[in-house]
Amino acid sequence: MPLAESKVKERLRGVAAGLLTPFDRTGGIDYWKITENAESLYESGIRTFLAAANISEYHSLSQVERSEVTEAGLDGLPSNACVLAGVGGSTSAARELVRAYDRLDVDGHMIMPPDHTYVHERGLLDYFATLAAETETPFVPYVRGFDPSVEFLADLTRLENVVGVKYAIKDPVKLGAAVDAGADDVVWIDGLAEPYAVSYWVEGIEGFSAGVSNFRPEVGLELFDALTAGDWERARRLRNACLPYQNFRGRTGQHNTLGGAVSIPAVKLGLELSGLHGGDVREPLRPLTTEEETELEEIYHQLDDDIERLVG
Repeated sequence: MPLAESKVKERLRGVAAGLLTPFDRTGGIDYWKITENAESLYESGIRTFLAAANISEYHSLSQVERSEVTEAGLDGLPSNACVLAGVGGSTSAARELVRAYDRLDVDGHMIMPPDHTYVHERGLLDYFATLAAETETPFVPYVRGFDPSVEFLADLTRLENVVGVKYAIKDPVKLGAAVDAGADDVVWIDGLAEPYAVSYWVEGIEGFSAGVSNFRPEVGLELFDALTAGDWERARRLRNACLPYQNFRGRTGQHNTLGGAVSIPAVKLGLELSGLHGGDVREPLRPLTTEEETELEEIYHQLDDDIERLVG
């Protein structure tokens, strides 16, 4: 049975961990590993999960696989966990996915950033409204990859079914203006993980998606508690501990000029180093090189030391 809307909002006020997709060397999916990761993260204190999300390599999954990886995550979680499943693509494909997720009893739909070359703000709102008419399940639009107006963001909060907005734009001023202009009962989530959690908190963010907290959840949970308590000094120390790993995720990798190309394989290595399941990636991503893995392992061990010092 899905969570009530009020409970979904409560869960959005926290740390949302991604359920990554562990591919084997042939590109197949080890579904049982998703279930085990979900179980472990829940036992560590995480209560909100993103299935078939960007970090799950959403665009490298088929429609059927998106449902299957979501179901694998649900299999590892009790009924009080909150699972948001990624929805995107054409209107017909997205409506099909909404119906499939509803059959699985997901708690919310995270509407993915538009992957169209050309987007109209009013047209995008129409898209969200069409999907909302398909279900009573809560929506969390994911704003990333385009630069919308404050008016658009405010209007987004007033659409039917929208209970939260995942904001992943590097513009805190726009965030603050949108929070002020938008509906009061919508939860704003920092979609840029721990590095932006401190500065975005004062602009109205009430929760954040995980970066290194995907594999070391204690960091995110402690950071959230520090932010909630207004302990800014501790919050900054915890945020700073995450920066080396998160900065690595922003790199291009070898023989490439596009930023963030190593982001997902870097998180997958973090999962492996912490005793969870990472697995391989699918194209258009590439695995880390041996040199990159060696450097990232050193960064991970420094993170481990910092966690021991800050969290215990």
